[in-house]
Amino acid sequence: MSKFFIDRPIVAIVIAILTVVIGLVSMAKLPVAQLPDIVPPQMSVSATYTGADALTIEQSVATPVEQQMNGVDNMLYMMSTNANDGTMTLKVTFDVGTNVDIDQVNTQNRVSQASPNLPTSVNQYGVTVKKLMGLPLLVLSVYSPKATYGGQFLGNYATININDALLRVPGVGQVTNFGAADYAMRVWVKPDQLTKLGLTVTDLTNAVQQQSAVNPAGQIGAEPAPKGQQFTYAVRAPGRLANAEEFGKVIVRQNPDGSTVRLSDVSRIELGSIVYQQIGRYNGKPAVIMAVYQAPGSNALAVAKQVKAQMEDLKTRFPQDLEYVVSMDTTLPITEGMKEILTTLFEAIVLVIIVVFLFLQGWRATLIPLIAVPVSLIGTFAVFPLLGFSINTLSLFGLILAIGLVVDDAIVVVEAVEHNIEHGMTPREATIKAMEEVTTPVIGIALVLSSVFIPMAFMGGIKGLLNQQFAITIAISVLISAFNALTLSPALSALLLRPRKESKGLVGRFFAGFNRWFGKMTGGYVNWSHVLVRRWGIALILLLGISVIAVGMGKRLPTSFLPEEDQGYAFLQIQLPDAASLQRTDAVMRKVDDILTLLKPLAAVAFQRTRVSIER
Repeated sequence: MSKFFIDRPIVAIVIAILTVVIGLVSMAKLPVAQLPDIVPPQMSVSATYTGADALTIEQSVATPVEQQMNGVDNMLYMMSTNANDGTMTLKVTFDVGTNVDIDQVNTQNRVSQASPNLPTSVNQYGVTVKKLMGLPLLVLSVYSPKATYGGQFLGNYATININDALLRVPGVGQVTNFGAADYAMRVWVKPDQLTKLGLTVTDLTNAVQQQSAVNPAGQIGAEPAPKGQQFTYAVRAPGRLANAEEFGKVIVRQNPDGSTVRLSDVSRIELGSIVYQQIGRYNGKPAVIMAVYQAPGSNALAVAKQVKAQMEDLKTRFPQDLEYVVSMDTTLPITEGMKEILTTLFEAIVLVIIVVFLFLQGWRATLIPLIAVPVSLIGTFAVFPLLGFSINTLSLFGLILAIGLVVDDAIVVVEAVEHNIEHGMTPREATIKAMEEVTTPVIGIALVLSSVFIPMAFMGGIKGLLNQQFAITIAISVLISAFNALTLSPALSALLLRPRKESKGLVGRFFAGFNRWFGKMTGGYVNWSHVLVRRWGIALILLLGISVIAVGMGKRLPTSFLPEEDQGYAFLQIQLPDAASLQRTDAVMRKVDDILTLLKPLAAVAFQRTRVSIER
């Protein structure tokens, strides 16, 4: 095979260029993350039972749903939270590596089976099933710097004008608003008036549902129509009630004497919020907190960039005294981590170039391994989409480690060719002779190295997913390097290598001194090897001593699943007594804000406080 590429070097060069191009195209489309996707998929099932307490929700909503959800395919466990605000949230966790979309379909099917056993009002309000994304990608705070607008206005403005625009951004999976709720017509009932008139809340509910409805009124002049009828008119009748005054005119009861009881007679009506259990603030000012979640498999950096661009576009249409700020950006650690890794990757390549040039002592011989390194590394990305890998810390670390491995194959070919050239062969003859000698070792080395890493691909669980990309990245790069050593390296060797000329001047003296020093080091190593071979007991004692020291140091080092790194943000959770009101919760959080304000001058970096007070 090598002789084919030696005679046709253009074919080898084209294959290498095509490998690099495919790798670059794949890189542009690969998701970027700090770590591989090792979090088990989760589904969130949420329902609302208006006016119910936590115990009632547990008995009438959570229990039927959990009974049907139990045993769904690939489920690990589930956990439900029932709150006194009338909400139920069930989190269903699935096994690592399962298809998120299939998990969502299975969850939705089980919820449909539980629907007949749920209260009517719960089914009317709707039971939603969403993918749970864990931490949000971005947290945006929309606030009024001069306090012109309150939290209710900000929440509804975000729902109407911002949420839909952000959901249209590619890669955004979910947008959740905290700290404010949608508008709702609030009917505050007067119990004493209801008792006097003998009415119930159900009577009021039925009256509102019947009289605040869309009533199709038909058409005038529609077919069949008298001869000569030329126009058809659609009749538009009053539909749903729109303001507090119209709701107040709803007739609750018609008395025998002709008088009527209207909704305004037994209640106070105003435009308010659906719920009043949340207060959002940004640096002490009312705000709506918007959590933007990333869709699975998307590029975190690209999604965050597009969301920020979309917000800048929406900002041009904001009313006066309305601003937004990115309160939390989880992509900042990813960006900084990638910069550090790329810097390390560049430094490793530079060191490899220096070492190769130092030992081969010729720019022609150095150029061939230097070309083989980027072909092997960039070409590795071409396989990532097929394996479902992403560009993350572990995969890039694997490439850094692979630099020293992929360069060896090209160096073996170059040294073998130069050795034959020194014995009087032409570059082509030397290359053919060298490939007859090193083809089998190159293939053997690649297979042996791959056999060390490939078994990691068959490991299961979170640890398996965590180590897969690191190990498989090295294995793929080694295999591509071996292919290059059989195709590209011999083709370039036949084209570039020439009989080596002895260096003169300062460079020549440096190489001569280095060769003498390296020769002495090699001789000393060989002599010690002879001693240890004859006296194997000493070698065994040294090996055991080093092993004991390594084990002892390993036991003293702290252990963790993942290394702890500063992510640039912190969460503070304060648990108050169950009877604490929302106002009490907000008062406590204001005191916390004051403490953080005092600590701000001590911080090395600027910080901002975004919080949501929630009554449960």
